[in-house]
Amino acid sequence: MSFPYIPRGLNEESEMLGAIGAKSFEDLLVAVPQKYLLKERLDLPRPKSEIEIVRHFSNLANANTAGGSSRVFLGAGSYDHYVPAIVDHISFRSEFYTAYTPYQAEVGQGTLTAIFEFQTLMAELTGMDLANASMYDGASALAEAVLLALSKNKRSRVLVAGACHPNYLRVLTTYVQGLDIEVLVDPTPDGIIDRAWVESNLDDTIGAVVTQTPSFLGLVEDATWLFTEAKSLGAIPISVFQPHALALYKTPGEMGADLAVGEGQSLGTSPSFGGPSLGLFAVSQEFVRLIPGRLIGETEDKNGKRCFVMTLRTREQDIRRAKATSNICTNQSLLALRATIYASLLGPGGLTEVAESCLERAHYTQARLQEVGYDLVYEQPFFQEFVVRCPRPAREVVELAHERGLIAGLDLGQYREEWKNHLMVCCSEKHSKDDLDALVSVLGALAGEVANV
Repeated sequence: MSFPYIPRGLNEESEMLGAIGAKSFEDLLVAVPQKYLLKERLDLPRPKSEIEIVRHFSNLANANTAGGSSRVFLGAGSYDHYVPAIVDHISFRSEFYTAYTPYQAEVGQGTLTAIFEFQTLMAELTGMDLANASMYDGASALAEAVLLALSKNKRSRVLVAGACHPNYLRVLTTYVQGLDIEVLVDPTPDGIIDRAWVESNLDDTIGAVVTQTPSFLGLVEDATWLFTEAKSLGAIPISVFQPHALALYKTPGEMGADLAVGEGQSLGTSPSFGGPSLGLFAVSQEFVRLIPGRLIGETEDKNGKRCFVMTLRTREQDIRRAKATSNICTNQSLLALRATIYASLLGPGGLTEVAESCLERAHYTQARLQEVGYDLVYEQPFFQEFVVRCPRPAREVVELAHERGLIAGLDLGQYREEWKNHLMVCCSEKHSKDDLDALVSVLGALAGEVANV
């Protein structure tokens, strides 16, 4: 007799083993060395009924802290912005929710239309000539941009100026392993681009220059001067951007970037324990035939009717094989759709309103934290994230605040020893004044505990 939640019974198992010429399951393990096989029975709990199992897993789930039940001040590349209900309503429709990246492009006109609109919106947002159909995430988008730049000018050195996200740098260095590519990273002693360091390292051997604004530390810089100098030496400027910040600050296109990459999760997708992500990739016209991933174009069918097609695919592995400039041959269609719905719903005015709300809340919180003993580490202008110096290790502050119902921010000590007392706090439009004041109250109390020791 078979049961709904058991994959097979003894009779089914015997029939399957007999079909392949085995007498028992153990016969399938003869190729495994004996030293790796478990000799005793697993110490498993007694069998449970369905009710007991549901109760057990419910208790495990309740031991977790859900983001919606806590005041969360984390950022660092994954942002908790409000997602309007219509984003779920449209993106969860079966024709979108079950769709994968199109291989027979002409069949999925609805999907292609959505991706075309996404490309248009991302090009407008970044001030670039065009954008592709998306990448896996912001980190891989940066790595692909560097490879594109170096393949274009046939150089093998890349200069990273300013405080770029450490995880992005790790992905970049992983990508270039074995390719004889040198990555020079700005030490950023003051948290911003070290101009003297840049000028001493930027020469005609550098193939690409990367900078991130707002930076990993939340600081905003105008990289126009850097990109101008890079271009004068034949280097290709790459801008790593944060989508919401583009509503208030110079776009990559306005600063003179040739390639612009970023993480699009904040456009209509919740952080969800660090994923899924949406890589944004935009370029100037000169690089259109080198852009990795997919590109959707508009055309007419044989009846003169407007339609959409996959275009400029010769760069991909399924066409050029070893000659491809990238092995990326897919895209994050569902998340790109969510970003399209989100951006078109808010429009330029709505995006600006959200960005201004983040800016105001971050500066209000920083000023209040200053009053309770948390000094601002960097004086450079910031957008929605800022770094404060804690009176005790930031790791302790985060742990103790969590016990009091707050996820207070990011402990930067995990990245550099000299940052062990540095806490990065991120604010968004979802935070009420009560939320911000609660953060100040808890962190102020933790500072007071140290003072009284």
